[in-house]
Amino acid sequence: MEHNLPGAVDLAEYLVDLSNVVRDRSLGRPGARSLHRFRLVVRALVHLTGDPEVPVYPVADKSLLGGAREFTDPGDVVVLRRWIEEGLVEEVGDADRRILELMEMTSATPTRAVTGDLLTGHRRDFPWIQGNTDRFLKPVAETSGSVRLVPLDMGVRTEAEISRSDELAAFKKQGLLKTSQQPLSAVINRFWRCPERRCSLYDPRSGRVLLPRMQRGVPTCEVHGRALADAGPRPAMAQLKAMVSGTCAGRYTVEEGSRTGVGRNPTGGIALYDVLTPQVAARVSREHVVVSTTDGILLVRDVSTYGTRMRTAGRRGRLGPWEQLPPHQDRRFAPGDEVELAPGVVLTRSGRRFPAELAAAWQAGAVGTPAPPEASMPTSLR
Repeated sequence: MEHNLPGAVDLAEYLVDLSNVVRDRSLGRPGARSLHRFRLVVRALVHLTGDPEVPVYPVADKSLLGGAREFTDPGDVVVLRRWIEEGLVEEVGDADRRILELMEMTSATPTRAVTGDLLTGHRRDFPWIQGNTDRFLKPVAETSGSVRLVPLDMGVRTEAEISRSDELAAFKKQGLLKTSQQPLSAVINRFWRCPERRCSLYDPRSGRVLLPRMQRGVPTCEVHGRALADAGPRPAMAQLKAMVSGTCAGRYTVEEGSRTGVGRNPTGGIALYDVLTPQVAARVSREHVVVSTTDGILLVRDVSTYGTRMRTAGRRGRLGPWEQLPPHQDRRFAPGDEVELAPGVVLTRSGRRFPAELAAAWQAGAVGTPAPPEASMPTSLR
């Protein structure tokens, strides 16, 4: 099979997300990781193209070999290390991003990629993924034990789904996900302090607090490599985004237990005047809506002169019709919902949830309809 690995991307006709394939338990032999699954994919490409020499360029996350003990066959580890040393496999920190970068580089003569990942978290940086049906192939197991490659319809993901995927990727990068893909809430819901006196990466007074990196089960400073000290509970937060003419004009955090006015120029709240044209600003009240929390649930109230509309997101993030908000009445403001202050001026929530919202989602999943994977996302990432 090595004759199918040219070791240069400009010679390849297909890219393969090696980490995704090797970890796909639905393919080939049982076990957490198996290089045999990649061999099945190469055979499937040979069958698809009719070319026994079809050139393939595999890209792997560094974490693939980091979990060497999970390979069913120890010989796979030896082979994979040799391939990386000889340049037959490219090893990077983020295989998904690298594959997408390579696909953009070859857009004149499009290279297709083999993966089972829908790449939701990369759609802001690579908007051409949205709705794509011809540049990705998904490996599917056959009853015979072989693999068949089928076109992967990437579909269109909502802003809320993309936001939630972004958070999951951030947790994964820092080692803050359990094997069940649930975040380590005991770490994420705390502030941390680096023993290096001049380090402010984790200081809440610095405005933006970095997530700790887990190393051997211990929260560790990203820069100094030292174990972090627990600095107390981190208040829950949600993120609001102001969208003006479809473009994000600002991001704002709202703490649990707070009351925040949003409008043209509210006192001590979120002022949008600087991101609006004078004509649009004239249609936004000085304090247009008030965002607050009650028992961990985010609420929005119309206090404007001109009126406010709202549309809510379903379980998969699909938006319903616009509805007029009744004035001076609180309305639940969930992740993915949109509040329109004026035509083209929309306030929306990211995918982050307050703990009470998470608990409600978990309860709903236990009682009846399973909660979507993103329901396990905490809101304490700032």
